[in-house]
Amino acid sequence: MTPSSAPFTPTRFPIRFDPWYAVMSSALFLSPAKSFVNVGHHQVDVRMAWGFRASFPRSAVRATSVVTSNPISRGVHGFGGRWLVNGAGDRVLQVDLSLDGRAYVMGFPVSLRQLQVSVDDPAALAAALKP
Repeated sequence: MTPSSAPFTPTRFPIRFDPWYAVMSSALFLSPAKSFVNVGHHQVDVRMAWGFRASFPRSAVRATSVVTSNPISRGVHGFGGRWLVNGAGDRVLQVDLSLDGRAYVMGFPVSLRQLQVSVDDPAALAAALKP
């Protein structure tokens, strides 16, 4: 089997949580166990428990970059299609989309064109998002 014909294995990247925020967010039912980025063959699914969910085609990923400044806030924040979904203030990957997508924040629909998400290994997530 050649590398190009090898089957694609979906990969789950847990959203990274600072220990203190994991305790605090769990009290609000934003469980780290239910917070992840799933990279499938054709689709990417992002969840932060009940607070955030998004699905977009993997082919819509235009670019990724590691965020060099550490955000002070934790949780789900955004406006105008740009969303920060993090449980930690470091290891944040920015994902730029080539099309406006749809996400849901606390069940309300919002636009999504850029996602910043904290994960343990941003470089591995960036590699998994490549076509």
